[in-house]
Amino acid sequence: MSDPRERSQPIANFAFLFFACLLLCGVASAAPSIALSKKSGPPTSGIRVSGRGFEPNVGVDIFFDTKDEALVVTNGKGEFHDTGIHAPRSARPGEHWVTALERNNDKGAQEPFLVQTNWSQFHFDADGTRLNPYENVLSVHNVGNVGLKWSYTTGKGNEVLSSPAVANGVVYIGTSYRVYALNARTGAKRWSYPTSNGVQSSPAVANGVVYVGSEDGNLYALNAHTGAKLWSYTAGLEVPSSPAVMDGKVYVGSTDGNVYALNARTGAPLWSHPTGHAVFSSPAVANGLVYVGSGNNVYALDALTGAMLWSYTAYDEVDSSPVVANGVVYVGSNDDNVYALNALTGAKLWSFTTGYYVASSPAVANGVVYVGSDDNNVYALDAGTGAKLWSYTTGSFVDSSPAVANGVVYVGSDDGSMFALNPLTGALMWRYITGNAVYSSPVVANGVVYVGSYDSNIYAFGLTGEASADAEKQNNPDLKTLRPDFNLKVSEPDASPSRPEL
Repeated sequence: MSDPRERSQPIANFAFLFFACLLLCGVASAAPSIALSKKSGPPTSGIRVSGRGFEPNVGVDIFFDTKDEALVVTNGKGEFHDTGIHAPRSARPGEHWVTALERNNDKGAQEPFLVQTNWSQFHFDADGTRLNPYENVLSVHNVGNVGLKWSYTTGKGNEVLSSPAVANGVVYIGTSYRVYALNARTGAKRWSYPTSNGVQSSPAVANGVVYVGSEDGNLYALNAHTGAKLWSYTAGLEVPSSPAVMDGKVYVGSTDGNVYALNARTGAPLWSHPTGHAVFSSPAVANGLVYVGSGNNVYALDALTGAMLWSYTAYDEVDSSPVVANGVVYVGSNDDNVYALNALTGAKLWSFTTGYYVASSPAVANGVVYVGSDDNNVYALDAGTGAKLWSYTTGSFVDSSPAVANGVVYVGSDDGSMFALNPLTGALMWRYITGNAVYSSPVVANGVVYVGSYDSNIYAFGLTGEASADAEKQNNPDLKTLRPDFNLKVSEPDASPSRPEL
């Protein structure tokens, strides 16, 4: 009689081979997948792509839409990590696709990437040039076709002095009694938060939080999605200054004469610097320094400690907000001048005299300073010398600060007009008249111009009719139609990657 253990051995071997076959077949049939280091960003964004489930040791082409951006070789596990590509400069706002495709077959994986540009602070970013370098929809060639896309009415007596911020498809702006969040595409209200006094301050948006000052004496931190208050910090008096956010800190001025630095997550005070005069100016932060106007002075403060490094004294108040570009601070004053100061020392490099107060904050682009004056003009000055290149007469005070995007200068005036000017000549290319003064400073993001008016409306302007450029939604490319670039060399992974979850 045979041993049962001998009869069971072939069965065990068969079972082992069966399950091994299942396992190997499962691995072989696993669908490829990719992960992106970020899901959205402006044109030119760097994106790191990682993948798994591909064949071992094969070439994989990585496409942005239909353009082959990189070639990588998988490892012995059929994986690759942190291969860098870029969203093209020409990529329009909207959904696009990143595809990883094995070379010489149709095996691949795709993930969407949302092209969008945020204008998340008064100055565009903390250093404050008021230049959107990513705009690729509106230009000097089509801005004449801009029209009203939508307007949102805040209610009688609820005027808009604040300037908008745009982040992740939402417009944030203050009014006489509330902070609003509106759908950037439609103008539909997402939420509003009541304050006990006016909001002249312009919001700053960072890491899902909206920071904004109020004339009720508080700086508020609100949940960007819901409007719920996360914290508030009470200054001595009103907070008309627009906060700047950088490196986990919020910098803002108050009419109590102080410049404050707060912990962005908790609102805990880090330091305050007394200036002795009300601070209407909004800080700019660059190279470890905070630049702000108060009284007759421009201050440079250490961003970590608040210690004053230098101050420059003008002949009248500095309510204008400084901007910093290429080691130079540009700022206006009520002494009728625009100043250019050395950012490290405060030494005056040049000044330009207008015909009246300069409360407008400059914008700087391509070696030119654009700024408004209460002498009813918008000026273009050589950034290196201060020489006047041109001026455009609006017919009313220009307290609004210009915005520059893709070769167009946008600015409002106190007669209720919004203007688009040619940056080289100052020629008028477009104008829209609102129902009251435009003290608000426009922002330009994703092919749309946003601005508030004292007529209690918030406006959005964009291309209309056949020229309309609503955010595009690309269909994911058919893998069979993608063509590899055989001139590409194999890419090396980024040296110090931060890998996404696969």
